[in-house]
Amino acid sequence: MSLVAVTKAAEAELQTLRFGPPVACVYDPLDYAWDLHRQWLQRFGRGKKEVLLLGMNPGPFGMVQTGVPFGEVEAVRSWLGLRGVVRRPAQEHPKRPVLGLDSTRCEVSGKRLWGWAASRFVTPERFLRRFFVTNYCPLAFVADSGANLTPDKLPKKDTAPLFTICDRMLDQVVEVLQPSLVVGVGAFAEQQAARVLAHRGVRIGRIPHPSPASPAANQGWERLADEAFASLGVHTGA
Repeated sequence: MSLVAVTKAAEAELQTLRFGPPVACVYDPLDYAWDLHRQWLQRFGRGKKEVLLLGMNPGPFGMVQTGVPFGEVEAVRSWLGLRGVVRRPAQEHPKRPVLGLDSTRCEVSGKRLWGWAASRFVTPERFLRRFFVTNYCPLAFVADSGANLTPDKLPKKDTAPLFTICDRMLDQVVEVLQPSLVVGVGAFAEQQAARVLAHRGVRIGRIPHPSPASPAANQGWERLADEAFASLGVHTGA
């Protein structure tokens, strides 16, 4: 089994889901940004990994644009060196257009995460030889107003079938990569990992989320990430 096969199987199931209010638009970058996401999986998602970093779901100016988890455009283009076609999604809110690698908006969380990786490991190959990055939920949700809706804020009737697919996908990703440690980027991801992977006995940890909505992250997220990894016994250097 490969990450490409795991992802394609999950994406087929995700296509069958329907969401009611407050969701107005659903973005599925595994579909319209598959060209870039496939490259991400094939180039960097091979072999066993020491650490799996788990985010919540795609950000509007990150993976929604690039198909790469925490995929801040400049990091994807210049540091990861990925190029590819991003189509227009089936649903698109006028306030949330998908421009792919032509997007000029900055995904702050992604800029911080990949900037930290670049400063500690220098090359993406050195970082992604030991680490891999994925999201618990591959879909993004937008309200009528254009506001971003995170999965934890959706009605249970919608998240129950969604989380069933996400649970299976996460378990299969761990089966393929066999990490010794799964690290939630933020509390939600940590909680989901602990619940889904309890039967595997894999160690679970957490680092602070790099979101600009976090006052602590705005005071120096790279230092907080280093401290969190150190407490988990993970060396963060080339």
